[in-house]
Amino acid sequence: MHALIIGGGVAGSATALALQKAGISSVVYEAHPAGVDERGAFLSLFANGIDALSAIDAHEPVLDRSFVGSRIDFATSRGKQLASARLDRDAQGALPAPRILTRADLCQALQGEATRRGIPVKRGKRLVSAARTSAGRVVATFEDGSLDDGDLLVGADGIHSVVRRTIDGDAPRPQYTGEDVVCGYARKAPVLAPPETFRMIYGKRAFFAYLTTPGGDTWWFTNVPGKDGSATAPSRDWKRLALTRVRADLPAAADLIGASGDDIVGIRVYDMASTPTWFAGPVIVIGDAAHPASPNAGHGAAMALEDSVLLAMCLRDLRGVSKAFERYEQLRRKRVEALVATSAQMRKRAIPAPLQRVLRDFMLPRLLKDGPRNAAPWLTRHHIDWHEKLAIG
Repeated sequence: MHALIIGGGVAGSATALALQKAGISSVVYEAHPAGVDERGAFLSLFANGIDALSAIDAHEPVLDRSFVGSRIDFATSRGKQLASARLDRDAQGALPAPRILTRADLCQALQGEATRRGIPVKRGKRLVSAARTSAGRVVATFEDGSLDDGDLLVGADGIHSVVRRTIDGDAPRPQYTGEDVVCGYARKAPVLAPPETFRMIYGKRAFFAYLTTPGGDTWWFTNVPGKDGSATAPSRDWKRLALTRVRADLPAAADLIGASGDDIVGIRVYDMASTPTWFAGPVIVIGDAAHPASPNAGHGAAMALEDSVLLAMCLRDLRGVSKAFERYEQLRRKRVEALVATSAQMRKRAIPAPLQRVLRDFMLPRLLKDGPRNAAPWLTRHHIDWHEKLAIG
């Protein structure tokens, strides 16, 4: 069996590694010619993400590029401490702390591991279409006119997936939430967080979060109202927008943003409650191509890694691509749609109305008594046993 993987990001690279471990060859096609070279935004990889990487023996390169974030603190813009919780424990006890790294570093670690294991990664290859042949195979056509064929095609091509539209031309489009996330990096920052600690600050009109790396840099992000064309704004415009958002409400945040360099990025926030059709014939979507979520719960990358491992296990254990895809959807749909819903709820609570803000500040210490919501057992303690033999559900 041979797979074509569209997209060389987190989901695509991990799928290639997982398929190889399952005895299935693949080639990864990445649209960007230079790979993932920009620093971009940073992310948290919780215990379930590390668990998925461990299942395919790909955790060490990621651990080498990341650092630990073991605590989360919540405060108001006036400096009042609302709550504090450990990220390396929950109601059931201890668990591995999240690892913090940039998305670019995560992608590069996985792509590098794929290359090291002899998996072809072809860059500058943008998919135009995918068509099923009379023999049940699939042919991919790329923008440069080249073709390739395989027994199956995995769409790991992100929020605005071409593969998703190939599967279902009437599929709903991801909905823009009306806000963007601005992320930056401050060196020799005027404000530092305690070691291994996320600081979350709630203002009346803004939300701001930051942490300080072991090397002394401070990484931060804030949510800002979106506007047309903001996805392509240069970094200086993102910086100005973020400063405008926080200056009157969160002075310490303004100091951090002002101390940041030019590597400030803005990300438009999309989500989609459900994608009705994940696969058709030998073509399937995974990761953000199947279930784009807003980043508030911090589990998008981990969910993509879980997708990759479970898909490979289904293809390994079930006879026929269609049965494997059916079983995969049975195993994944409820979980990933719950994550999309959870992220959407957290986004709405970040900057609530005044009465809701009072309720949030009252309830937050009680909700965090046994660990943060995004460390809930159903989400963070999810374990994949590579040696489990899957059967038709």
